[in-house]
Amino acid sequence: FTLFTSRGLLFCLSFGQIRYSVPEEMRKGSVIGNVAQDLGLDLKRLRAGRARIVTGENAHYAELKTDKGILAVNERIDREELCRDLTPCSFSFEVILENPIELHRITVEVLDINDHAPVFPNKEKPISFEISESAAPGASFALQSAEDLDEGQNALQRYTLSPNDYFELKQITNQDGSKSVEMLLQKPLDREQHAHLHLKLIAVDGGTPQKSGTVNIEVTVLDANDNKPYFSQSVYKASVPENTVKGTSIIKVLATDADSGSNALITYSVFNIKGSVSNVFSIDENNGIIYVTGHIDYEKQTKYELRVEGKDRGGLTGISKAVIDVIDVNDNAPTIHVMSFSSAVSEDALPGTTIAVLKVRDADSEKNGEIKCSIDKSLPFKITSSMTDYYNLVSEQQLDRETVSEYNITITAADFGSPSLSSSTELHLKISDVNDNAPIFEKSKYIAYMQENNSPGLPIFTLSAHDSDWGQNARITYLLEEKHISGSPISTLLSLNSETGVVSAVRSFDFEQIKQIEFVVKAQDGGSPPLSSNVSVNIQIQDQNDNPPQVLYPVQTAGSVVAEMVPRSADVGYLVTKVVAVDVDSGQNAWLSYKLQKATDRALFEVGSQNGEIRTVRQVTEKDLLKQRLTVIVEDNGQPSRSATVIVNVAVADSFPEVLSEFSDFPHDKDYNDNLTFYLVLALAVVSFLFITCLVVIISVKIYRWRQSRILYHSSLPVIPYYPPRYSDTLGTGTLPHTYNYEVCRTTDSRKSDCKFGRAGSQNVLIMDASSTGTMQRMESEKSILDEPDSPLEVTGACGQSSVPGPDCWLCGG
Repeated sequence: FTLFTSRGLLFCLSFGQIRYSVPEEMRKGSVIGNVAQDLGLDLKRLRAGRARIVTGENAHYAELKTDKGILAVNERIDREELCRDLTPCSFSFEVILENPIELHRITVEVLDINDHAPVFPNKEKPISFEISESAAPGASFALQSAEDLDEGQNALQRYTLSPNDYFELKQITNQDGSKSVEMLLQKPLDREQHAHLHLKLIAVDGGTPQKSGTVNIEVTVLDANDNKPYFSQSVYKASVPENTVKGTSIIKVLATDADSGSNALITYSVFNIKGSVSNVFSIDENNGIIYVTGHIDYEKQTKYELRVEGKDRGGLTGISKAVIDVIDVNDNAPTIHVMSFSSAVSEDALPGTTIAVLKVRDADSEKNGEIKCSIDKSLPFKITSSMTDYYNLVSEQQLDRETVSEYNITITAADFGSPSLSSSTELHLKISDVNDNAPIFEKSKYIAYMQENNSPGLPIFTLSAHDSDWGQNARITYLLEEKHISGSPISTLLSLNSETGVVSAVRSFDFEQIKQIEFVVKAQDGGSPPLSSNVSVNIQIQDQNDNPPQVLYPVQTAGSVVAEMVPRSADVGYLVTKVVAVDVDSGQNAWLSYKLQKATDRALFEVGSQNGEIRTVRQVTEKDLLKQRLTVIVEDNGQPSRSATVIVNVAVADSFPEVLSEFSDFPHDKDYNDNLTFYLVLALAVVSFLFITCLVVIISVKIYRWRQSRILYHSSLPVIPYYPPRYSDTLGTGTLPHTYNYEVCRTTDSRKSDCKFGRAGSQNVLIMDASSTGTMQRMESEKSILDEPDSPLEVTGACGQSSVPGPDCWLCGG
């Protein structure tokens, strides 16, 4: 990446990584790879940038020739010495160039060649066995494993045994990939024929050409000893800290033999020790305790595997394995190397600008090798990791020379060991000055509250910002960013004083319409170019109790009575009805409670204060009045409280006829009836006027046609009104009660049409006109008239109107 400032190129840092593969044992000066070509650099860039190898534990194996742009072998590379058992084997180092700085990691993988033959430990000393002639065929005898420092195909591949009549080999591949071998007895030994057997064990690798190693096997045949030692565990595991004092006991192995006497005496030995660990551990041949006899260093080897043999006096052996893990001790402190450092940086450098590049390493492992780089938290810098072992010192926030003109930065690298080890280095950094201060609000977000129904022009709250600059650059102007809320510009709702930052309400607000107003205010200084910053503002409109409850059920009608029917057999707690109300306010202003304000019989009904359910509180008796009138008040929880009332009419009866004759006495709205009468008279007058006008027009047309044609047209007689018999009001008013008021007319050919009347669809709630009497009797008489086949109502062109809210009525005319 490349960083620029107002004065030009400040710092450039590039990263690259390439990988080469070379066989081991190459001569000094052999070419590993063309670095210039692989990195896309020319030779002039290598020389001008003073390209060099800077770090790497094994960097001395390679040499960078800048005049040719190649990487060459500096000294002989022995893969087995470099990596031991690790595979694949490689070493890495970094190449750095300057002006601008470029850092490239190069990894060289060392390939194995077949330069080692399999080797048996103590190959000059033969492997000795004393085997009883009573040993059964199939008995196994563990042999020493050979070690081949090569890897892959060049490593140990197989074992062979010199031809004989008694033994064959069994090769075993262990879980870790190593190969061990056992000698199996094929047929019983005969001491009288062969008291000693001389064999050779050959280990062969897979290289080209193949290499091998041999060891002699001496077998002494003894008399009967038919039990071999058995270890209590197949694998013994132990852990030992590095730098453990010599002579420290680590673990004890134990083998037992079922024989008795001298055949049960077991001696312990350790064999098949990898690498140089033969000088690190030893075992007491009598008690099986393994001791530390050399120096243990975790950084050199982390695990040791020992093959433990227990042999009895009869020559039978048992094999076990001891795995010893080395525990790392925090004995290495981190090291800090400053790879690159810019001693001056401009204060307008963007956050994330790299100030220095450091390489920090710790030779320990795990927690002891984990490193945390830190600096003083009060400094506007931070440490980031860019590559393995590499850290960058970068700016974390905008720098301000007016506040701090220079910094002394102490970088501390500490590991996570116990106790922790650390090291530090100090860098002195100067800040170059530019004009970089913008206005800053006192809060990151403003939240204000105001009551609804406020007065227009009321100040709500004040915004405040400050600028660290001075003079014109510190003069702040507040601007309200344009925004539409509910389709209206923000300026029609709020106003902002550009000098003082006071936010005021332009109009009164209603919580039920607007609950909150969110907008952005910008503070801009007077600099050139001006700098500004924004802040989010949220004004919460708070609810007032300005809406009374609204009753949804029961619906209050003006001209008819709604009655809930309660049978006289109703039990205690019988649900009569439920008052349902809502409040458009919110919070506690919308919490509703129900109370029974008035009642014909308070001892008969109660109202649930929370749910508005009207239930009976005792058994209904014959003495209870048929008509019950309840007044329920619904109150909200506001301050002050608002309320609404609803009247519920209840009929205590078991049948409809019993109720109908009594409900005419319920009080009703006189004004509503007066208005209804007025509207009916007005409608009748308008209809009569239109009817007479149409009649005059029709008669005029008929007379004109008669005069023209002088032919009588019998089928076009004028329409005359017709009123069915028995439809006159017995009270002498001339019309039916408004609930069953019909107007019927027909022509001379009305026999061809149909007239249909629907029946009532609901009987649960009684709805009737309180001013009518004898309603049921009239309904029965009218129904009998309508059911007669020759009734005058069966006419074409009949028209009807009904105010009964339940039955459906169809009157169809031809």
